[in-house]
Amino acid sequence: MKLISTSQMRLDKYLTEYFATTPEPLSRTKIQTLIRTGYISVNNQQVSSNYQLQINDEIEIKSPEISTNQELVGQEMDLKIMYQDDDLMIIDKPNGLVVHPAPGHYENTLVNGLLGLDVNWSTASGELRPGIVHRIDRQTTGLLVVAKNDFTHQELQKQIQNKILHRRYRALVHGVITENRAKINAPIGRSPFDRKKMAVTGQNSKPAVTNILVIERFSDYTYIECELETGRTHQIRVHLQYINHPVYGDPTYGYLSDKKESFGQYLHAYELELVHPRTGKIIKITSELPLEFSEKLASLREKE
Repeated sequence: MKLISTSQMRLDKYLTEYFATTPEPLSRTKIQTLIRTGYISVNNQQVSSNYQLQINDEIEIKSPEISTNQELVGQEMDLKIMYQDDDLMIIDKPNGLVVHPAPGHYENTLVNGLLGLDVNWSTASGELRPGIVHRIDRQTTGLLVVAKNDFTHQELQKQIQNKILHRRYRALVHGVITENRAKINAPIGRSPFDRKKMAVTGQNSKPAVTNILVIERFSDYTYIECELETGRTHQIRVHLQYINHPVYGDPTYGYLSDKKESFGQYLHAYELELVHPRTGKIIKITSELPLEFSEKLASLREKE
């Protein structure tokens, strides 16, 4: 597989962060081994793990463990398209849909659905992520934007980095948050105790900021809005667990009882606001809460 670098950082760190968002993350040690043994190259040259990537460097990965000859196939999928033009598309993702393929999981993802459309997608995120500018978790519902060309893709990524593109979420969390507004500023990295999880940690972490606004309080829960200033893996879920108010239904960062919640986590990407890369027009799209989310809120209100 091939990737096009979108950041300036060490090669091993870049790939660790890239594969951290896949269903089967690779450790930094494993990636360093693959680089050292020649399975990973940059611009057709063998390099070391501390090679400093430049934007648009071509990274080629030949390891059979993380690459495949299997061609991604388009699948007919009933995607809910909220907006589209010649440059981009905004999709309302349902619960349970994985965004992009990964080793061992090459079908029934959003990317397969995108490839099933008669559209040319951007290639800036690599062969396994055509069009994907950012992602949301499998059990997170709501809005995400995909790019139809590399110009749009790169400009949208710049908007995310420069905090021009705004992503707002709605979440139902355990416990009562007493503050009306709060800013969670805590670095996130791979958990030192469980490599499949992220955590607030000072080790190999990156800055992460989440703003929260209380919408409604119940006896044992709080309905909130979250706005991201950064985009770390599992950021909202990790930050809310960190302040002891995990997302209700979160099977990974929530309570043991949350694993029994059939709907999964009550986290919804409800609003996306961006500046169109080509026209300069502000695009602001909102998405209604899933039925299960709305019914849960209604049930809590009845109990109150």
